[in-house]
Amino acid sequence: MRAVVYREPGPSSVLQVVDRDLPEPGPGEVRVRLVRAGVNPTDWKFRAGMMRGFEEVTPGHDGAGYVDAVGPGVDGLRVGDRVWLVLGQHGVAHGTAAEHTVQPASHVVPLPDNADFDLGASLGVPAVTAHRALTASEAGPDRLGPGALDGRTVLVAGGAGAVGNAAIQLARWAGATVVATVSSEEKAALATAAGAHHTVDYRAADVVEAVRSIAPEGVDIAVEVAPAQNIGIDLEVVKVHGLVSIYANNGGDEMTMPLRAAFGKNLRFQFLILYTLDDALVRAAVEDVTAAVAAGALRVGEDAGLPLHHYPLDQTAAAHDAVEQGAVGKVLIDLE
Repeated sequence: MRAVVYREPGPSSVLQVVDRDLPEPGPGEVRVRLVRAGVNPTDWKFRAGMMRGFEEVTPGHDGAGYVDAVGPGVDGLRVGDRVWLVLGQHGVAHGTAAEHTVQPASHVVPLPDNADFDLGASLGVPAVTAHRALTASEAGPDRLGPGALDGRTVLVAGGAGAVGNAAIQLARWAGATVVATVSSEEKAALATAAGAHHTVDYRAADVVEAVRSIAPEGVDIAVEVAPAQNIGIDLEVVKVHGLVSIYANNGGDEMTMPLRAAFGKNLRFQFLILYTLDDALVRAAVEDVTAAVAAGALRVGEDAGLPLHHYPLDQTAAAHDAVEQGAVGKVLIDLE
């Protein structure tokens, strides 16, 4: 099989396409013949040096394709099943930038019949992250579904990004009023296509004033991508007993905030990353995300606010570069 590998951390030029023997699934494992692989910021960050300890690494957490072989002790999955993957490179050397991947059965999820492989490969990191961001409140739902967020308002920072797009769609499916912050008219159009009821261009408007005009009592949840820059806004617009869910460090690695403002509102802060997330929370997210896909509530493409950018396997380096340089939309690797 063909696979993309790197043997030392560094720029995208360390990636190369090689031929490798077809891996065999062991007990509790499934081999998937991949049709699409998703590329996320974590992939290039790991490649650049955040992940070590293996002689050879195949990057990629997300992907979709067909079950190709099933190891002993696996129930509920059969050869030929259409599936999507979650945490495909977590703790292991070989992820999804390959024609085949062997995964624990718990990382292999049936793909609803109405979903194509572009969508399947776009779910993993973005959708599971968005799910946790929306369900981390002590006073809120621990699962998502129609009506789970009725009467609530969600603010999504960076509504044109992949996680932001998934957060908008999931929150809308769950019944929330969704406000998204964006940096341009073009990105406002994408957030609106994803389902945002309101958009605020943070370069052209006072965000606090604009959000307060939409939600005078404040928002229930802020899904935050740039806390170093936005924490002051979050403290102003999140209501008493609200939630600030922080999933990235865009715009700075350190955050400073006035503590009394957070004390005074009894705010909850949830810092989240999938790789240390409790298995039960990952399973809950996978179940709800799959239900949203089956309901047609999670989509990809220009008309869903998430343009797709396709690269062949031998251009995986260019795909990594596109993500690192802030490509708007979802970057996918075509394997078939």
